[in-house]
Amino acid sequence: MDVFVALMEGFKACFSMTNMLACMFGVIVGTLTGILPGLGSTSAMALLLPLSFGMEPTTALIMLSGIYYGSMYGGSTTSILVNVPGESSAVMTCLDGYQMAKRGRAGAALAISAIGSFIAGTIGLVLLTMFAPPISTIALSFGPPEYLAIALLGLIILVLLSGSIAKGFMMMLIGVMIGTIGLDPLTGVNRFTLGVGELSRGIDFVLVAMGVFGLGEVINMLNEGKQEVEMESVRLRDLYPNKEEVRRSVNPIVRGSFLGFLCGLIPGPAAVISTFLSYAVEKKVSKNPEEFGHGAVEGVAGPESANNAASSAAMVPLLSLGLPFAPPAAILLSGFLVHGITPGPSLITDHPAVFWGLVASMYIGNVLLLVINLPFVGVLASLLKTPQEYLVPFIVAITFIGALATNNSVFDLGVLIFFGFIGFIIKEAGYPPAPLAIGIILGPIIERSLIQGLIMGDGNPGYFFMRPVSGIILAAAIVLVGATLLKMVGTVLRNRQPS
Repeated sequence: MDVFVALMEGFKACFSMTNMLACMFGVIVGTLTGILPGLGSTSAMALLLPLSFGMEPTTALIMLSGIYYGSMYGGSTTSILVNVPGESSAVMTCLDGYQMAKRGRAGAALAISAIGSFIAGTIGLVLLTMFAPPISTIALSFGPPEYLAIALLGLIILVLLSGSIAKGFMMMLIGVMIGTIGLDPLTGVNRFTLGVGELSRGIDFVLVAMGVFGLGEVINMLNEGKQEVEMESVRLRDLYPNKEEVRRSVNPIVRGSFLGFLCGLIPGPAAVISTFLSYAVEKKVSKNPEEFGHGAVEGVAGPESANNAASSAAMVPLLSLGLPFAPPAAILLSGFLVHGITPGPSLITDHPAVFWGLVASMYIGNVLLLVINLPFVGVLASLLKTPQEYLVPFIVAITFIGALATNNSVFDLGVLIFFGFIGFIIKEAGYPPAPLAIGIILGPIIERSLIQGLIMGDGNPGYFFMRPVSGIILAAAIVLVGATLLKMVGTVLRNRQPS
């Protein structure tokens, strides 16, 4: 009952004109971001983070979170109409969504996608409302050893899920190294600044995010050039799935919702992973698996539900533990910190209006997305034809203004440009940027927790294993690393055997 009363207070705060406009602006920008291939929710959140500096904390966070989960809706539009995923989490939707569009069922595919996203998002939010408060209560007893263990395990899982373990590890290591630039937390001595005074405060994560995910994408767009797209047409009266399509979509939506939520609790590209798993599950349980890849509605309903539930679940570790396990969550963490609020176990007790206002706004945003995405799908999809000569200068202007607004420093503009080229090089070389971003955030947390834990244990590293929670988590991390190394060694030995 207390949770229900608190949530109602959150809705009351959300229905102010300012917060409603912020929510609407966030979900619309998120939708547009999902539609435009290459940008992504992380880029949009990083670009607009400076815009939130002058807002009230709740208003700013409502806008940023709206961009995050709104992009999950928009990504499916281009997947279905153009066979180009606007978001990486919409890759699987291309397989059957575009095939449905070629058969004249684009409207049905878009409707199933939007409805599935709405249902999954709502289920994810209900689970977030149920689980975040008790996890926060438990986390109040956590100390530096527990936070060290959770952050370490998060980085390890993130690296293992990055595709190439070597590339993921390298990016994570670079991110952690960038996070150590500046004042030493124990001695207060400058380190790794190369004599540059501006680096004594460290490298702002916002600049890295705007550079790698924003400016880097712009440089990549210019490098690839404008690509013409052929778009399947869809009319408003076609946005009605038939009874058979609805019947076949119900179970995939439910399965995708819960599967996506569980994936969202795992560090790494949870939204992407959840769609692959959902697609595999639906193909496995289907009575007609041969239809997949040729326009099976289950191949749209399951993955689209999974990625939206995963975005809701990603908020659980951020809000209850203060640990972001995905790049968009890391941007949102920056939004909290900019406004002097530290997400974590004490967030609900210290800032209940912010916590419950944010959660309530996600319910409202979910409804707004359904209303926006279905009637205006044709208009939104037409943004794919936006000329680059208009789009690129607009994005560059936003990034430059944002960099200057962060600390009113021209030096930050140079940092932005530097990481913009780094982001372009990373993408061209096939390296995952997520471990870099999360490494910058979790690296200082790990360092600080390690120092504090060693002080608590009188310099004895075994102290981290003496505490039950941190000991179990660290043991799991060691087992995970050991199993991965054994698998890699086994693979090498098999490859060396003569055929």
